[in-house]
Amino acid sequence: MDTLDITEIVKYLPHRYPFLLIDRVTGIEPGVELNAIKNITANEPIFTGHFPQFPVFPGVLILEGMAQCCAVYTFRELGGYPSKETLYLLVGIDNARFKKQVVPGDQMKLKVVHQKTRRGISRFAATAHIADAHGDDVLCCSAEIIIAKNEIEL
Repeated sequence: MDTLDITEIVKYLPHRYPFLLIDRVTGIEPGVELNAIKNITANEPIFTGHFPQFPVFPGVLILEGMAQCCAVYTFRELGGYPSKETLYLLVGIDNARFKKQVVPGDQMKLKVVHQKTRRGISRFAATAHIADAHGDDVLCCSAEIIIAKNEIEL
């Protein structure tokens, strides 16, 4: 399985700090899935307002991290880096469920499994896990993520 560090990830995604939500791709199985991690730290700018007295990583950002994984997977499947005019946009989220809060100190493990692609629209089954006190992976979020290829004019 291929892995990607942050210098490779930014070649596939236009996102940058503080909105780049993948720290490392830990494995890509072509035609099947992508696995990645996002380290959640107390330094995340979102925690100054969500919620200062009890910092919880927002569910919408968990879903965005999943969508970013889907985009990296899809660009890799196409066999090259995207052009400046090509983006994959999040166009749908189905059956999203949140099971456990994600807080500073957690390492979120993201997994997206490719289901199908038709006419530039791709569907994935996505999950996010964190480790519990015993080091066992616990599901914190699951969803079906839909992304679509979009050409932009610069």
